[in-house]
Amino acid sequence: MALADVTVVATPAALAEQAAERFVDAATGALEQAGTFSVALSGGSAPRSLYARLAAEPFRSRVDWTRVRVFWGDERCVPPDHLDSNYRLAQELLLSKVPVRPDNVFRMQGEAADPDLAAAEYAGELQTAFGLKRGERPRFDLILLGMGADGHTASLFPHSTALREVTRLAVAVYVEAARGYRLTLTLPVLNAAAAVLFLATGSDKAKPLQTALSGKPSHTAPASLVRPERGTLHWIVDRPAATGLADALP
Repeated sequence: MALADVTVVATPAALAEQAAERFVDAATGALEQAGTFSVALSGGSAPRSLYARLAAEPFRSRVDWTRVRVFWGDERCVPPDHLDSNYRLAQELLLSKVPVRPDNVFRMQGEAADPDLAAAEYAGELQTAFGLKRGERPRFDLILLGMGADGHTASLFPHSTALREVTRLAVAVYVEAARGYRLTLTLPVLNAAAAVLFLATGSDKAKPLQTALSGKPSHTAPASLVRPERGTLHWIVDRPAATGLADALP
């Protein structure tokens, strides 16, 4: 089980640069070994600068986007053109600016009338895309994640019943604070990845970051439960988020 590797940066630009390098390295390795690169993208504020950086040179030309397969770690139950849509964020800042093939973009159907059915259908898409047999989990080359001030990641919130899911690949969850449903990959999927990259910024992330890196997984901070079984775990955080970090490292 992977222990976290942590990089602390001074500025948002430095975070985007470091994250883009990690993205390109993961893509290059996967493309050389398997011919495709399967990545699950994240929503939230932290990835915005990363997507913009990847869409610009020199990073844009360092990836063969025609062989990249794009998925999402979670999605809000809104239409794809909604301001809160994780798909829209990635589409506007990255996917519309690189030559990714439309049939290689696997978005969650956040606009579906039945969130549970939408989650089940996304699980089916994963099974087909990865050629999974019953009971198998997809092995993403890279999963990008953020973390909320409450320690949630993807749409796995503190004490959610979704944290105990062991069989389903994707589930629908009701988020009380947002008064709405979301779709999310489950922990077994996140922990089957070849690489997980967390991005975290801001002083409000300092306490949950300490918990996530303390070595004590807890349902009070779901990010702490992301520990790839046969993969790497890396955090890129800014200085405000890293406050008190030395005391949290095992």
